[in-house]
Amino acid sequence: MALNNFLFAQCILYFSAFLFGFIAVVPLSENGEDFKGKCLLFTHGMWQNENVTVEKQRFIVDEWGPESACRFSTFIGIISLIFSAVQAWRMLFYLCKGHDDSFFYAFLNLLVSSFVLFVVFLASTLVSIGFNMWCDAITENGNMPNSCEELQDTDLELDLDNSSFYDQFAIAQFGLWAAWLTWLGITILAFLKVYNNYRQEDLLDSLIHEKELLLGRSSRRTSHEDLKSGMI
Repeated sequence: MALNNFLFAQCILYFSAFLFGFIAVVPLSENGEDFKGKCLLFTHGMWQNENVTVEKQRFIVDEWGPESACRFSTFIGIISLIFSAVQAWRMLFYLCKGHDDSFFYAFLNLLVSSFVLFVVFLASTLVSIGFNMWCDAITENGNMPNSCEELQDTDLELDLDNSSFYDQFAIAQFGLWAAWLTWLGITILAFLKVYNNYRQEDLLDSLIHEKELLLGRSSRRTSHEDLKSGMI
């Protein structure tokens, strides 16, 4: 019963990680298409007047953010999505069959889960910090009358579709950080499984050792009695 509850908890967490990974990947992919492959994370720019006579301002990008930042975040979201789907299927299979991982596979799962936890944290941090820098740039550190969310309704005249960037990255940040919290729970459960398996392995070794000692004593007692009866 305890094993089924443990596997069920793992299965729920893996399904949750799959869901949050999907929530993160979709808006990141959509933003990449809307911005024509340009990455708004860590982008620098400023508002300038179009000319001397007209006071209309236009946002000028000094330097677009590195495309690797957006690609890395999307890639990590896909990795989290795929791995959690595979693991969710495995846990569901084990739950139906009543099986469980061996000590080796439990330890391997702990290492992989820790790695995914780390890279998802990196991706979440990149997206949060990079998007804040983009918002600081287009709002001039809050000096503009409009907020970052309101500016997505303004055509920035960058030859791209910026009508949904705030919603896209707000959803992506939620998905990534929720996925990170889920992977934290997965890693904790993986550690507990390794710890319990280690204790069971240690207990099993002790029982085998005690059995060998008892068998050894029994065989010595039997041989001693045989020797005594032979002397008689």
